Amino acid sequence: MFATATIPEGTRIIEYTGELIREAEGERRYPTAPDGHEEAEHTYLLTLDTERVIDANVGGNEARFINHSCEPNCEPIAFGDLMWIVAVRDIARGEELAYDYAIELDEPHTPARKRRFPCACEAKHCRGSILKPKRQPLHPMVRRAIATYGPHS
Repeated sequence: MFATATIPEGTRIIEYTGELIREAEGERRYPTAPDGHEEAEHTYLLTLDTERVIDANVGGNEARFINHSCEPNCEPIAFGDLMWIVAVRDIARGEELAYDYAIELDEPHTPARKRRFPCACEAKHCRGSILKPKRQPLHPMVRRAIATYGPHS
């Protein structure tokens, strides 16, 4: 997805829509393959809070097609039961929209697991994986946007 106009920092760009389900239901619908290979179908699960996820495979909109970047220009931010994609900096017309998927796994991030979650964002400081490194905070622009434009504003 690309910006069709200049988007100022802090703008709610698009709501991430889909069926609101419990995290356990998401795991049931899209189990990890036992052999560790990528699943056959794409999953568009976005964590809303500690118990619920949004499944954009059911009732989802264009927001599910926003790609990952290790140097994002937007971020999903929860506002109650809704998730909005918010600009974390000014975005120029024609620029691709991207947020850090920051996938967190409970198990160790072995080289094999990192290969299962490759990144091709081509950012200057690309991690090479869409996994969020253990014990590493979110990108500074993302932390600032959540603090500034989060639900309290």
